[in-house]
Amino acid sequence: GEADVPFFSVNGSEFIQMFVGVGASRVRDLFRTAKDQSPAIIFIDEIDAVGRQRGAGLGGGHDEREQTLNQILGEMDGFTPSQAVILIAATIRPDVLDPALLRPGRFDRHVTVGRPTMKGREEIFKVHVREVPLGDDVDLRRLAAGTVGLTGADIRNMVNEAALWAARNDKKVVEMSDFDYARDKILMGAKREEVLQESEKEKTAYHEAGHTLTAWYLDGANVVHKVTIIPRGRALGVTQYVPNEDRLSISKRELEHQLVVLLGGRAAEKIIYEETTVGAENDLERATSVARRMVTHWGMSPKVGPVSYKTGDEDPFLGRELHQSRPFSEHTQEMIDGEVARILHEADQSAERLLLERRDELERVTRALLEREELNEAEITELIGPSKQARLSKKSDLIAPDAAAPSVIEVGASGAATAGPEVA
Repeated sequence: GEADVPFFSVNGSEFIQMFVGVGASRVRDLFRTAKDQSPAIIFIDEIDAVGRQRGAGLGGGHDEREQTLNQILGEMDGFTPSQAVILIAATIRPDVLDPALLRPGRFDRHVTVGRPTMKGREEIFKVHVREVPLGDDVDLRRLAAGTVGLTGADIRNMVNEAALWAARNDKKVVEMSDFDYARDKILMGAKREEVLQESEKEKTAYHEAGHTLTAWYLDGANVVHKVTIIPRGRALGVTQYVPNEDRLSISKRELEHQLVVLLGGRAAEKIIYEETTVGAENDLERATSVARRMVTHWGMSPKVGPVSYKTGDEDPFLGRELHQSRPFSEHTQEMIDGEVARILHEADQSAERLLLERRDELERVTRALLEREELNEAEITELIGPSKQARLSKKSDLIAPDAAAPSVIEVGASGAATAGPEVA
């Protein structure tokens, strides 16, 4: 490698075996070999498999895992200046690691690797398209702008899907339309060859039109990139949204607008059919999660106040105790539940009011969906005019459909729906 020293790579799960003591023995052998060949580098991937917090084991391999972890800690303490061995580890769950691993002298340098920025995504695209013949219309910068929220692995998958789709269509090069197809498949799911009954299709169209219009006329929501009533993944319909840029924070007003958008499909069903369907299940789950976080995590409830009420019992099997006390009273819990219900009720009422005021546009978008089955941003603009976001940004030209940057909420008009990589 670049360091020109021996490199030892191992997965954390490889240490854990059926018999107690085998994992610790493997750790000793690994470190002994690295010390004999020093200077050297040891890399342990998925260290949470062996380095989870001690004292909360719920399985038969608990003793073996703890012995292995103790051996790793002992080996890390046994390094001397003459033994030039660097130990590196990776995990996606740093919150479940044993505190002893993170103390000074052990893993005391922490590097957070987040999702790539637009420039980072462009560079990742350059790496993965080296061996792919590209058409003249392919613009990697536009592709980077259109993949907000995707990781390097997602981008590699997207390039592979685009190349496969181009090959299936007997193309010599991969064009921008192939990348657009691949992006939609990754973010919204593969199209299902399924013929819906006319009544189901109409309900799906109204549901997705409700999401589309609430996002279209609220400046705190993300721009609609595409809406479809073609079944994809587990959803019968999908609305795809576009963040304006890479975001690291979001305001209370924007969260409230997102709640209105999430409940927009359900509100459209109530207005048209005077009842709702099970298709709003995923929308309600996501909306409830956002509203509860607003109250308990982000201090956005005036009644509860600027207090954090995070609980640690959401994942008891991930290195934590099975039973944990709630850090607040029953009265506080009732107050939190009441505030969550209030926020959701207000968002639901706002969605209904907006759609009643825009009833003509709701019908227009629904009819267009029934005729074409899929609409992009430019086509929606032709139907009902520019979005609130477009008017505020004073853009004279819309972003082309292929250049948009979708970070998706996928909402099914009937049945369970799959969620995108981010809440948008």
